[in-house]
Amino acid sequence: MIVLNEQDTKFKYEVAEEPGGENIKLCFACGLCTASCPVADIDPEYNPRKIIRMVLLGMRKEVLSSGFPWFCTQCYTCQAHCPQNVKFSDVMKALRSMAVREGYVHPSFVEQIKEIDAFSQRLRHQMVSSILARKFEETSVDLAKAAEEALEKVKV
Repeated sequence: MIVLNEQDTKFKYEVAEEPGGENIKLCFACGLCTASCPVADIDPEYNPRKIIRMVLLGMRKEVLSSGFPWFCTQCYTCQAHCPQNVKFSDVMKALRSMAVREGYVHPSFVEQIKEIDAFSQRLRHQMVSSILARKFEETSVDLAKAAEEALEKVKV
């Protein structure tokens, strides 16, 4: 049960002042972030819409002491789908910073998370590059054929 008069009414404003948290108050809880989140597909407890709602309700301790900000894989899928440009992945970075600054998390943990984030970004980049390279190879053959056919038509 949430007792509103026991919550931190300034929390959402503080998150909005953090880099990346600027648009958090624009959320109208449509749920597209959660529907598109790969982590939410795996872990039903992870719910970006719920996390945003908790911030907006002032549930500072519950959010900052939880593992939720750290579960975000920074894939930015939620941001691509958000009609309000809330930038959930950036909000998670802001919440991570606040959790460290306020003593909810040891700074060494942050370094480990940064390493994991960097690794996952490199892996994602390699996967996308590989897919694009394959697509280019497939289409470049077609483009060469199309160019050849166009030259034949010009010769006639």
